[in-house]
Amino acid sequence: MNGNVQLDRDALAAFCRKWRIRELSIFGSVLRDDFGPDSDLDFLVSFNPKAGWDLWDLVTMREDLISIVNRDVDIVVKEALRNPYRRKEILTHREIIHANNNWMGNKNNIILPM
Repeated sequence: MNGNVQLDRDALAAFCRKWRIRELSIFGSVLRDDFGPDSDLDFLVSFNPKAGWDLWDLVTMREDLISIVNRDVDIVVKEALRNPYRRKEILTHREIIHANNNWMGNKNNIILPM
């Protein structure tokens, strides 16, 4: 099935400001041919060092992201990636979409293949 997943730039930028996210990336099936209508979106986040979020904050953060992208999401915290193989795989194949309060790219919205 062909289609698109649209990521709203303004909503994601506001999300990053609210949660003090230094860098927001996507990774996983959304960047591959096996992404489908029931696939979740995998996000890699790196926080401002003074953010200080706990596990309950991550639950709320996930709910916020779900409401923005209208599908299930997984959040992985970059600094918590301990497995060197998984870390390398994610960092090698991710796409940074927001960094240091700047939107990466020239489009208002990012449209990802589905």
